[in-house]
Amino acid sequence: MNSLTLTNAAAKRVAAIAQKQARPAVLRLAVEGGGCSGFQYKFELSDPEGDDVVSETDGVRLVVDPVSLDLVAGSTVDFVESLGGAAFKVENPQAAAGCGCGSSFGI
Repeated sequence: MNSLTLTNAAAKRVAAIAQKQARPAVLRLAVEGGGCSGFQYKFELSDPEGDDVVSETDGVRLVVDPVSLDLVAGSTVDFVESLGGAAFKVENPQAAAGCGCGSSFGI
């Protein structure tokens, strides 16, 4: 199974953002070409589409399109706050290389 996991911290943050924007609590994770390591993650609030894979945590849904899923299957999406700021972070077991910014990866 190409499982995806949204941590409780990430779900809580998505719910808060969605409430402020009066939108559904649905976080879309997509993968685009580019970034310093070949691919980069893109996050947005977006309704699920017909062929999306959907994972749910605490009533918040994480959706991924089939093409992106090939590159992020088995990943965990977390929300991390540090001195450098706060951001969604993808723990991707398929990524062979990453970069300092944490939003780019290589396979």
